Amino acid sequence: MTRRRSEGMDSTLQTGMVLLIILVLILVFLAGVSTYRLIMLRRGGTAAILRVLPADGGQGWRHGLIRYDEDRLVFFKLTSLKLGPDSVIRRQGLEIGERRGPRGDEYDIMIDGIAVVGVSDPHGAFELALDRDSLTAFSSWVESRPSDRTRRMR
Repeated sequence: MTRRRSEGMDSTLQTGMVLLIILVLILVFLAGVSTYRLIMLRRGGTAAILRVLPADGGQGWRHGLIRYDEDRLVFFKLTSLKLGPDSVIRRQGLEIGERRGPRGDEYDIMIDGIAVVGVSDPHGAFELALDRDSLTAFSSWVESRPSDRTRRMR
């Protein structure tokens, strides 16, 4: 009987050790992903607030950073563990919609100097909230894109 009890305790101890090892591995993985994400955010970019449309009222806004590259704008949420960008807006086919100020409960996360711009590309619709300087940079990036004809000739 004592032998059976000790075998049962050994298997319980082994199961506990396996679970502890799995937990430690998960925590190490999450720490690694968090560190990588922090490094990605520290590389720089332009502060922005973005939401994917359709959205109700002031819902769905996410703080983050945008970066421009030749063909796309990428958005990294501040509170995400995703390894890549959280949203991508393609430069070709980009349509800029109305520009407005914050309204209603959007003032909880925005100030008066912020401009909200509706944008859409062939893959989705978004709203970007940018300060005056960031909006100028965004507009310049959009306006300097090559025309569709130039792209077809390449």
